Amino acid sequence: MAHTYTAEAYDVAVVGAGHAGLEAALASARLGAKTALFTLSLDLVGNMPCNPSVGGSGKGHLVFEIDALGGEMGRAADSVMLQSRMLNLSKGPAVQSLRLQADRRAYQAYMKRAVERTANLTLVQCEITALRIENGRICGVESAFGAFFPAKAVVLATGTSLGGRIIVGGHSREAGPDNSIPARLLSDSLREAGVRLLRFKTGTPPRVHADSIDFSVLEEQRGDEPAQLFSTRAPGENRAVCHIAYTNEATKAIILENLSRSPLYSGQIKGTGPRYCPSIEDKIVRFPDKERHQIFIEPMGADTKEMYLQGLSSSLPEDVQKAVVRSIRGLENAVFMRTAYAIEYDCCDATQLRPTLEFRDIAGLYGAGQFNGSSGYEEAAAQGLVAGINAARTVQGKDEFVLLRSEAYIGALIDDLVTKGTNEPYRIMTSRSEYRLLLRQDNAKARLTPRGREIGLVDDTHWEAFLAEQKAVEDELSRLRGETLPQSGARDALLVKYGYEPVAGGIRKAELLRRPGVTLADIYALEGYTPPDAFAARRAEIEIKYEGYIQKQLAEVARQSAAEHRRIPPDVDYSRIRGLRLEAAQKLSAMRPETVGRASRISGVSPADVAVLLLYLKEQKL
Repeated sequence: MAHTYTAEAYDVAVVGAGHAGLEAALASARLGAKTALFTLSLDLVGNMPCNPSVGGSGKGHLVFEIDALGGEMGRAADSVMLQSRMLNLSKGPAVQSLRLQADRRAYQAYMKRAVERTANLTLVQCEITALRIENGRICGVESAFGAFFPAKAVVLATGTSLGGRIIVGGHSREAGPDNSIPARLLSDSLREAGVRLLRFKTGTPPRVHADSIDFSVLEEQRGDEPAQLFSTRAPGENRAVCHIAYTNEATKAIILENLSRSPLYSGQIKGTGPRYCPSIEDKIVRFPDKERHQIFIEPMGADTKEMYLQGLSSSLPEDVQKAVVRSIRGLENAVFMRTAYAIEYDCCDATQLRPTLEFRDIAGLYGAGQFNGSSGYEEAAAQGLVAGINAARTVQGKDEFVLLRSEAYIGALIDDLVTKGTNEPYRIMTSRSEYRLLLRQDNAKARLTPRGREIGLVDDTHWEAFLAEQKAVEDELSRLRGETLPQSGARDALLVKYGYEPVAGGIRKAELLRRPGVTLADIYALEGYTPPDAFAARRAEIEIKYEGYIQKQLAEVARQSAAEHRRIPPDVDYSRIRGLRLEAAQKLSAMRPETVGRASRISGVSPADVAVLLLYLKEQKL
């Protein structure tokens, strides 16, 4: 649509005010760029259309990293927390992940306030319908009301609203999440610009009234005590109890009898859904021998009776959904408040992006979040933060900001998307990273806060808190490595308890701690010591106990560093490299990786191809 007037100009325009758009806009504005945040509805800023939780397996790592870099998600989640739980506590520290159940409306209110109170940031309600591109560079965006907003950089964070279509049984309609207004025309503008779009699908479960649930027959799931938070080291307060229910044979029978009415199996849904968060009907079909599936019953907020049935995502007809829910013990009389639905939406093929999340062929245009083919609030926020940082820095003529796989889960997430792409909604998991022991939650601030400070997102207050935290960790490490526990009956009894022979004379506390089974709590009990900083003590314990493994991973990072950082000139003609397979040449020509490390991770590029490429670069002295 041709514009009728030129509106206000901005350095950076962010399209979409979900979790990706929020972090992008806040980062850009805080870095000094004049920024506009466009949303289809001011009432849906920071909306949580799925479970109002933040964190979880792998996802918690992202939130800690976002916070360390100066992002907002962790602070918001802390302030509206209903319940805190650390997942995978029975496993090692590398895979332990924090998850907070949040108050949905309070989270939205927090984020809207944050946007409204940030200098250089304007929040605008309108539908962006087209991009203005001239000579391969973004120039601004156009609205449905005929306004053209000039912009030097644009971040697309459209979530599931882009070409959104909601499906329930045989009923479908154009809509974004929670029956919001969809973005109808922007997809056409992207296609005209040559952007390759994919069609993905996700969904949500029903919400039911709390008073209609018989909680007495359900398993309680209480929060951890003390309640850990993402950004704040002081313990939080658990304000809610969650519950667990289970499907049964009756549930399975209802679903199987009605599969023909499922849009997933009737062919009505064309988009590709998430492998790691399937619908209940998909779980029943894929795992026919599984006797039951867990259903987590979690509150939507402190001031509402609305309960979220995690694990029952569905697009079945409404009458079937009700029968399914009411077949579950404790939910026999469930009163529906919201019906489950599937939603199809447009997203881009992320292999069109650079590691900065800028489009290779459209300068100044960035993608973030579900627009890039990912799923999840946390994945979206992480990408939004990086896109917003780079958009602002590009406008300001500064160097780009890129995180490596060895530096952060954010780096692994973005690298996976832009080098490998995805044929389904992508979600982060701890298994995605080959450097899990280096990229723990507990050391996220140590890894990334100096980077956040360097680029200008970590203010003085958070920087001073970080320095104090690091000093506390170093002090405890020095104490444990330098002090000796003298021989005593209690110390020898501890050694015997864990299967060791008593040791004559003194033993370094750190040496004792390295022995399998021995904990720092054991050592504190022996010396009658209470650490002044429990978090610092935990960090110190992990660093000492896993020191050998950590050193091995650091050595591997160093070994891979040369290839990872070896630059590839942008004008290399891969078709003329002798020995390079045709498939590899085509993939490399299309994606133009900046480094050999990124080239090595492109699907279709083999180790032999990488060796050929390295030899070529050496011979050409490039």
